Amino acid sequence: MTGTEPAAVQRIDTTKPHPARVYDWYLGGKDNYPVDEALGRQIASLSGDAPRAARANRWFMNRATRQLVANAGIRQFLDIGTGIPTEPNLHQIAQQVATDARVVYVDNDPIVLAHAGALLRGTEEGVTEYIEADVREPRTILEQAGRILDFDRPVALSLIALMHFVAAEDGAYDLVDTLVGALAPGSALVLSAMTADFEPENVRRGIEAYAAGGVTLVARTRDEFGRFFKGLDVLEPGIVSVKDWRPELAVNEAPDPAAGPVSLYGAVGIKS
Repeated sequence: MTGTEPAAVQRIDTTKPHPARVYDWYLGGKDNYPVDEALGRQIASLSGDAPRAARANRWFMNRATRQLVANAGIRQFLDIGTGIPTEPNLHQIAQQVATDARVVYVDNDPIVLAHAGALLRGTEEGVTEYIEADVREPRTILEQAGRILDFDRPVALSLIALMHFVAAEDGAYDLVDTLVGALAPGSALVLSAMTADFEPENVRRGIEAYAAGGVTLVARTRDEFGRFFKGLDVLEPGIVSVKDWRPELAVNEAPDPAAGPVSLYGAVGIKS
């Protein structure tokens, strides 16, 4: 991985904010630039919910991963839209429960590639790999991931805070259908995405601020979000704000002093 890092770093555009780096700033990370912090602060000034939502979204991923390994017996994960490494990463959660878990990370952001070495430090018994690819090319992802994962066995497909960057007219539902269609029975879809159902005005202002920074976001209603799970058995508690998905499974989560949901829906569906 070392040989690819200089080229990746050279491709990083620090003149425009990037969603992965803004998200990193929300989580208190160090891998962001002044332009990302500026947009993050602007969003936070419009709605203090944004950093809170980022943390709740991260904890949703942690809980869902832990649940699928411990209770569904899944040992393979395909995480698309990985983002900048923030511990604990998905493979650390999965391999803590099952040391032989296999995890493939996918992202197309050069800053993620530059830090991919941190994503490859897994257990000796398991496998942790990184693929540079775009979610809009699902067949390419499946082809490359298929060299590492066994698609004849259950795989958990993780799409965390990703699909609100892909509009329906750009094939959002079709690409998720393609990915899920390649998975074996017993596989899972773990997905979270932005909604304006809870705080419409704050979300509208946030979308406008991102648009001014050159980033397009799509807020989906509960029904629109539910379309991603067509044909899947959605686990309890169903489609809820990520803050409210199985909070009893929390491990090392900081308490949320605020009441009410955050503006991200989350759900886990099982393919029968």
